[in-house]
Amino acid sequence: MTLFLIASIAGQGVVFDADQVDSVVDIGDVVAVPRAEPSVRGLTALRSRVVTVIDTRRALGLPPMAPQSRRAVITLQDGHYYAMLVDALEDIETFETSPMPHVPPSRGAWSRAANGMVVRDGEPLLILDLSRLVPHGVPIVA
Repeated sequence: MTLFLIASIAGQGVVFDADQVDSVVDIGDVVAVPRAEPSVRGLTALRSRVVTVIDTRRALGLPPMAPQSRRAVITLQDGHYYAMLVDALEDIETFETSPMPHVPPSRGAWSRAANGMVVRDGEPLLILDLSRLVPHGVPIVA
């Protein structure tokens, strides 16, 4: 059994391995970064450090999140902190994991970020690897 954080992105139920989650926050103002990857919303301050904000919808090849989106999962990847925006966060729960038995949702690049699934109350939830949502060439901040 593995502990997961349950979330929603673009109407799709997803889970993140709790080992990849540093914290869950509502981020403050975001400062845009010129010429950054499209999925990089910008930079924000969090606990006296600058954090790169990733629009997970854009990272998945979907239309961007609303500008007022603030819920984020903080993750540490390769020594850098990222705020991964999500539509909603629900709870944490333990699940048995399964390999991907079917094709992920048809819109977007879900298969690039998904590495399995779990089932909650009969609903399949994709296991997303947060490191796969960080675009190449990031971090913006060293």
